[in-house]
Amino acid sequence: MQVWPGQAYPLGATYDGAGTNFAVFSEAADRVELCLLHDDGSETAVELRESDAFVLHAYLPGVMPGQRYGFRVHGPYEPAQGHRCNSAKLLLDPYARAVSGRIDWGEEVYGYRFGAPDKRNDMDSAPHMMTSVVVNPYFDWGDDRPPRTPYNETVLYEAHVKGLTMRHPDLPEELRGSYAALAHPAVIDHLTQLGVTALELMPVHQFVNDHRLVDMGLNNYWGYNTIGFFAPHNAYASWGDRGEQVLEFKQAVKALHEADIEVILDVVYNHTAEGNHLGPTLSYKGLDNGSYYRLMDDSRYYMDTTGTGNSLLMRSPHVLQMIMDSLRHWVTDMHVDGFRFDLAATLARQFHEVDRLSSFFDLVQQDPVVSQVKLIAEPWDVGEGGYQVGNFPPLWTEWNGMYRDTVRDMWRGEPRTLAEFASRLTGSSDLYQDDGRRPLASINFTTCHDGFTLHDLVSYNEKRNEANGEDNQDGESHNRSWNCGAEGETDDPDVLELRARQMRNFIATLMLSQGVPMLSHGDEFARTQEGNNNAYCQDNEIAWVRWPEGESTQLEFTRAMAWLRRDHPVFRRRRFFHGRPVEGTHDDLSDIAWFTPEGEEMAQEDWDASQARALTVFLNGNAISEPGTRGERISDDSFLMMFNASAEPLEFVIPVNHGRQWQVIVDTARPEGVPSDTGPKAGAGERLTLTDRSLIVLQRPA
Repeated sequence: MQVWPGQAYPLGATYDGAGTNFAVFSEAADRVELCLLHDDGSETAVELRESDAFVLHAYLPGVMPGQRYGFRVHGPYEPAQGHRCNSAKLLLDPYARAVSGRIDWGEEVYGYRFGAPDKRNDMDSAPHMMTSVVVNPYFDWGDDRPPRTPYNETVLYEAHVKGLTMRHPDLPEELRGSYAALAHPAVIDHLTQLGVTALELMPVHQFVNDHRLVDMGLNNYWGYNTIGFFAPHNAYASWGDRGEQVLEFKQAVKALHEADIEVILDVVYNHTAEGNHLGPTLSYKGLDNGSYYRLMDDSRYYMDTTGTGNSLLMRSPHVLQMIMDSLRHWVTDMHVDGFRFDLAATLARQFHEVDRLSSFFDLVQQDPVVSQVKLIAEPWDVGEGGYQVGNFPPLWTEWNGMYRDTVRDMWRGEPRTLAEFASRLTGSSDLYQDDGRRPLASINFTTCHDGFTLHDLVSYNEKRNEANGEDNQDGESHNRSWNCGAEGETDDPDVLELRARQMRNFIATLMLSQGVPMLSHGDEFARTQEGNNNAYCQDNEIAWVRWPEGESTQLEFTRAMAWLRRDHPVFRRRRFFHGRPVEGTHDDLSDIAWFTPEGEEMAQEDWDASQARALTVFLNGNAISEPGTRGERISDDSFLMMFNASAEPLEFVIPVNHGRQWQVIVDTARPEGVPSDTGPKAGAGERLTLTDRSLIVLQRPA
């Protein structure tokens, strides 16, 4: 076999039409072998003799796409000094563009002997390992273009590739659970009719099913256990894993873009699937343990701010380079439109504390590619000081956990919630205004993959996680949920009616709030996980979306609320409210006003009253301060939003001096509840009775 010197960059396996360049970083290695793997189980080892700045490299003419490969690293195995090199372990390429196969769990893939953690294990892991794959980088993107939907027009839809599509009745069975399913017209039509503009996919980076879960007969369904940051997860491909998964993912992105739907990836750059000192040796640990991971003072052990066993070393230039190279790869080569960063506070831990100006954020800020896509933080981790909602840099938006908690508390009737509810409804200026951000920094959600579904939020007081095999000890115990009078499934018509109303309240509140709304897949037709609020290991009927037969009132209502939001810019302002008349708008009314149910302007004692669970909000469509994209003035109809979160029906008085004639367009107390221009009309000073735990929206034409 011919072996040429090759180049140190780009890292990974790069096919150029005539052969493949291989490059891998390891400062700890004495020498590294590239192993070409053959279908008969044999391998050809090529020593990488060229090295530049600890990057070892070679070019192999004639090595084509589909070739499986891995690395063997010869070097020190000294866990107490942080070194875990072991040439008996076949290692995945950290930059592999595709991964083939799965791990056959056994002692062979661990660097130590079971029962003797300090004793090196020399059993060959190759027959039990996943392998890296050389891929063909060429793909006909045609006239594909990123939709670049502005945040104020964005509706996010968080979904799991398999969970969303596995039970869709209109999909061919061979496509269900795959990237190809996302590109199917039945799925795209559903998203389009729902008003979705961005599909936020749960992890699709190559991940690993944990040894413990496999032994229990379960899987790491959610996928927050990454081993390859450049490779699409091979199990979601419908027709092969020797690079076919790359083509299939690209085709799905292309099809979604044609429907003006962006693709945002949930990415897990805070840890890897190699776990702690008792975890397997799959890639980074065997290549250069101390350069990739945050180690404790006793270097046998790993610092863990993620709850998974390890944390990547965010002050390492090699880790930072890998993350930035990965992000750019997914934008430039795979055409994705943004990222949601799991446990993003860990990315800010340059040393120990959460540092808002850590190296990672500096790199993102100045990167001409990554800085231009949507960047969404999950602004917390499990380490000390890890809850950082509102503290990320101006370029970033954030999953607003405070929005979720406050809206849940409001609708379940918690006291002294009204003032904070008002802040969350109007974009959380207390969190984002002081650092120059706008309401659009707030990703609003009431449910997501982690926790109860919307149906279960109004059906269970207690989690039901027994199927996870942890004696119901896993998952959050404080869910801010309320079962509406009966725990779990029931036939009681009054309870069912209240639950349906509460679900409409949550959907309506989400779509009427300033910021960016995010729906969790299946909530639009009230899917259930039977009370399981931590379905991370349930790759089965518990977690898969159960598509209803035909239409449902919940689906119709969700669609209608999404389109009401899209049609009216007053619900999706780019700037915070001023709380006063806006100059140049020819309107002497404030852009927003707050009223008691009696129609009087809210005083401080009204906000502070412990029993207060109702209010009216006036949104002035003639007082939108921000201009349009061409500098034009934006105007809209005006709206009154009446919220009654109390346990009793309440009379609301329509405020005087804010419009003479109004029409009810949304009423969550009605079974259909949908926005309509046929609702009752009411004038200033008139009274409307709101059912307990319901909301009404009234419209006044501009």
